[in-house]
Amino acid sequence: MHQTTRKKKAILALADGTVAHGHAIGFHGTTGGELCFNTSMTGYQEIFTDPSYHGQLMMMTYPHIGNYGVSSRDDEAHKVMISGLIVRDFSHHYSNTMADGDLDEYLNRNKIVGITGVDTRKLVRHIRRKGVLNAVISSESEDEKALVEQAVQWPSMVGLELASRVSRKEPQTYKPDQFRDYFPRISQNTEDGLLDHPTDPDATGYRQKNPKTLYKVAAIDYGIKQNIINSLVQRGCMLRVFPAKTDFKEIRDWGPDAFFFSNGPGDPNPMDYALETIREAKKTGKPMFGICLGHQLMAMTEGMRVIKMLVGHRGANQPVKNLHRDHVEITTQNHGFAVDPESVTSDVAEITHQNLNDGTLEGLDFKNFDGFGVQYHPEASPGPHDSSYLFDHFVDRIQKHKEKNGSA
Repeated sequence: MHQTTRKKKAILALADGTVAHGHAIGFHGTTGGELCFNTSMTGYQEIFTDPSYHGQLMMMTYPHIGNYGVSSRDDEAHKVMISGLIVRDFSHHYSNTMADGDLDEYLNRNKIVGITGVDTRKLVRHIRRKGVLNAVISSESEDEKALVEQAVQWPSMVGLELASRVSRKEPQTYKPDQFRDYFPRISQNTEDGLLDHPTDPDATGYRQKNPKTLYKVAAIDYGIKQNIINSLVQRGCMLRVFPAKTDFKEIRDWGPDAFFFSNGPGDPNPMDYALETIREAKKTGKPMFGICLGHQLMAMTEGMRVIKMLVGHRGANQPVKNLHRDHVEITTQNHGFAVDPESVTSDVAEITHQNLNDGTLEGLDFKNFDGFGVQYHPEASPGPHDSSYLFDHFVDRIQKHKEKNGSA
């Protein structure tokens, strides 16, 4: 089976007429989307299951992909979110005692079309010069002209509302005293409930057998990652994760101590329903935290602009300067849109974090309400843990608000 898979031809066609030939991996068929690249050396499964990548073709710059297989505990969502995969050297064999299976079978099971054997670094240089392009991968058609035209006709990410497509359909609650049920990273053989390999060993109550619920956080799901949920629950937060378009009255009636607005795919500009939810949350005076798309939406409610980037940031090695602490964090990022720093005025927000590669705005502390947000991913899945303190900062804000209002 694997020999046949390796020999079957596949084509990658970009909207500007660029064509690359290789061999098929995963599901045989035709797929398309915005072609983006990720510079992470590991963590491909977490990347493929990140809801923020919904509808995008993922090109990995690290050449060897698949060599450690896949494991169900590494999924960030219930299914693969990318629309297709492009790699330089795909491994049909893996070495990993913790793996459940191989990546090719995983892609097949999730109906993900892929191509291997193309010069990914050459294509990355091409995209960096021209900007992101739509593309099509096919292992069933050899008509280059038709595939290029299909890529041209593929819907642009600009103006595309995708968050409601990946959001859960029903609310779900995650409790600290039930963390065994919800943390895929807990060993099934651990009788005392301790984590074998904590992603954030400094988190409050992380190693407790039954950590107590300290705070109630309403999390709005625009494509929330599992490790964001883990990072908050590990700190004693009971999360009620609500679908993207939940009426705010239902959220308010749950009685949260704070609000979290998640990451997610697509363009935030058409998400009027999300802006209304955030405006209502602001009226409560309770602490708010946003990551990636959630951060952008919070900024938009204060009159800031969110713009499409030429290429975007996707990888686990982006240097960001914390302007408050005057130090550099290596961060995990995944975004093609960003808050325009020219639209930020000193009376509404302070810029707290800045990308050291291109000066992009990476964090805001809002002045007209108790909220802050970052463009990158402090839950670090995959990636470094330099920014995990942001979850502690959120919990500190919740505690201070409760003490101030006599509810601690």
